[in-house]
Amino acid sequence: MAKIIIPTPLRKFTGNQATIATNGRTIREAIFDLTNQHPDLRNHLLDATGQIRSFVRIFVGDDDILSLDKEETRVADSSIVSIVPAIAGG
Repeated sequence: MAKIIIPTPLRKFTGNQATIATNGRTIREAIFDLTNQHPDLRNHLLDATGQIRSFVRIFVGDDDILSLDKEETRVADSSIVSIVPAIAGG
């Protein structure tokens, strides 16, 4: 099971869990499993059509999925997936 690292601002939606094991062979499947386990995350990660929101960056190891196969990027049981939400500033 791939492990997803939950960023601090989103941990309140996961019962303060920092990492969550997910099923899925792709990022899409892993995020779907994550949002099924913790439905309150859905609005923060997915848009109305079920796609990963454009301002959410996801990494497998050190690689941004946008430079790989996007949501179809494969994940292995040993994969570490990081969610990096956008941070607004001024």
